[in-house]
Order: sequence, then C-alpha cells, then structure tokens
Amino acid sequence: MQVPLNLRIFLTEAGELSRFTGKFFKQWYKPRYEFAELLRQCYIIGYKSLPLVGLTAFIMGLVLTMQLRPSMVDYGVESEIPAIVGIAVIREIGPVITALIFAGKIGSSIGAELGSMKVTEQIDAMEVSGTNPFKYLVVTRVLAATLMLPVLIMLGDAISLYGSWLGVNIRSATSFDLFWTQVYDNLSFKDVLPAFIKSYFFGFAVGIIGCYKGYNSNKGTEGVGRSANSAVVVSSVVIFVIDLLAVQVTDVLGFN
Repeated sequence: MQVPLNLRIFLTEAGELSRFTGKFFKQWYKPRYEFAELLRQCYIIGYKSLPLVGLTAFIMGLVLTMQLRPSMVDYGVESEIPAIVGIAVIREIGPVITALIFAGKIGSSIGAELGSMKVTEQIDAMEVSGTNPFKYLVVTRVLAATLMLPVLIMLGDAISLYGSWLGVNIRSATSFDLFWTQVYDNLSFKDVLPAFIKSYFFGFAVGIIGCYKGYNSNKGTEGVGRSANSAVVVSSVVIFVIDLLAVQVTDVLGFN
C-alpha cells in the first residue's frame, strides 16, 4: 500500500523535529554556557512580550465577565462570577490563550530570525569561527521560552482577573478585596498545579519548533517567510495537543 504524500511529509517532518529535539537535550547542559545570550533572550522573549500578553489578558478577563454576567444574573448566582472566572482563567483559558499569543509573537520571531541567519550563511560563518551555533542560537532561545512563558502566564492571569473585577463593577459594586477573596477561596491545588506544569511544556514547544523551522530554513526570503508562518501554525497545533494530553493525564490522576 502506497503511503499518501502528505502523510509521508508529515512523518518526515516529525522525525526531523524529534532528532532536533534530541540534539537539544544532548547539548543544553554541556559547556560552554552562553549565560549572557540566555539573559538577553529572556529579556527579549519575556519582558518585551509582557505588554501584548497583558493587554490581551485584560481584554479577555473583561469580556469573559461581561459575557458571563447576564446568564449568571438570570440564574440568580451573580455572586459566583469571581469564582467561576478565576477557575476558568487560571486552570485553562489563561495558559492556552497566553501560549497562543506567545506562539504568534515569539515563534514567528525566532523562525524569521534564525531563517534569515540561515539563508545569509551567518550560521555557517559561526561554525567556521569556532562558535557552536546550536548552543548559542537554539539552546538559549528554547531555554528562555521555556522559562519565560510560565512567568508571562502568571502575570497574564493576574491582569485578566483585574479586568474581570472591573467588568463586575460595571453593573454592580464589588470591592477589590472581596473579589480576590472569592477567587482565592475557590481555587485549589488541583487547579493551579496542572496549569503551572503544562505552561513549561507550552514554552518549550514554541521555542523548539520556532528554532527548528528557522534553523532548517532555505530558498531565500520566501523560505524565511514560510518558516516564520509554519512555526506559528505548528506551535499552535502542538499547544492544543499538549493541552488535550494534559487534560487526560490530570483526569487519570484525579485532578479534575
């Protein structure tokens, strides 16, 4: 039986990405350590993404509350809005939406940057000069993405809940302390831990896929654009797959 062409391309791509990921795990802990470049990437990937993540999170919390409120009022449970929004944002919506925004901004940026370096032969020049381009370019970016996304998600969750508090106060008056007390009292360890753990996997996926697409870019400027676009698409799909697996695992472990 002949394997369809698209399936062969998918399997080949998956195999190459697996080899690229294996190379990362073989090299990330070995010297020479590029601490200065890692800190620079943490600044670029983490700090410079905060305005976009914060704005998106604020709007998300505000809109979610405004959309939820009429139904809650109809059922006479308006006072439960902080608890429901808090659990929804911290457990599921916050990590996934932030990761998708992160993939759109950072995944495309890494893919385009490394792709440009590839087609202009800057990566080859680094090898000739004695620098390990994989450690300098790939390891630092993947580690920075893995470390920074959980931080961005925590900040985004807090900003989103602040937006929700403002949404509640559009039609009624609820104090800031009461809102946060209701959110805090209804959260449990089972809500926070799975979201925190899967955020590291989201960050790693965005970093490694962006680097893989850029590092293997070709065909000039057209290939660079294709690498950036492909990095976002594949990262977004992988984020949903990881989230689905996380839900299944937490269900088996009794976290749901």
